[in-house]
Amino acid sequence: MRLQGKVALISGGARGMGAAEAKMFAREGAKVVIGDVLEAEGRKTEAEITETSAECLFWPLDVTKESDWSAAVAATVQRFGKLDILVNNAGVVARGVLEDTTLEEWGRVMDINAKGVFLGTKAAIPEMRRAGGGSIVNISSMSGIVGQNHIQPVYNASKGAVRIFTKAAAIQYAKEGIRVNSVHSGPIDTDMAGERLNDSELQRQAELHNPMRRTAHPDEVAYGVLYLASDEASFVTGSELIIDGGATAE
Repeated sequence: MRLQGKVALISGGARGMGAAEAKMFAREGAKVVIGDVLEAEGRKTEAEITETSAECLFWPLDVTKESDWSAAVAATVQRFGKLDILVNNAGVVARGVLEDTTLEEWGRVMDINAKGVFLGTKAAIPEMRRAGGGSIVNISSMSGIVGQNHIQPVYNASKGAVRIFTKAAAIQYAKEGIRVNSVHSGPIDTDMAGERLNDSELQRQAELHNPMRRTAHPDEVAYGVLYLASDEASFVTGSELIIDGGATAE
């Protein structure tokens, strides 16, 4: 098992990409804490994991609130004794063009996607230091590397912020054995992609603009997150792992 003896906290772990990561981490031996605002779905994912005899805890978490992060980290340590892995997975998407973006929407997307990563990282570092090191995996996007015609620039800006924040944090904490990396995926077939999945034309366009002519299954991205979280990536920090079917290579 690749995460045997590890304790992981995953934000946005109630459904979609976060749930896929949580279930995969549990299968690989980790004790998992799911943090999310979606309590019903979070409890369901928690139950699905515990039914496999793995250990899992759901904890209510609004990633934009520093007090929620402090409580989630404290609950993790109280229940499982330490914190080895943080996956900053929670995020929202925004479609459209720049002129569609209101000031309120800009603030909402930046708060969840960028400020949430900052607060989670800040909250996790003291406990990882006490544990003798750790791994932080920030879920960015291919949108943090390239622009797109159908995505509001605020989404690109938020994910670009995650990309460079990751590198800066990695440099600052490398000597303490705390690794920080980012994952940049293309379109994934999750609940957050409901608008695309329910619109055949949007789905066709997504597939057409990908060299592999398809979109990703959540586990295809989760395996990359698992690698960065595990000791197999012990000399990997400040890196960006692109899992996009070749989209950013064009």
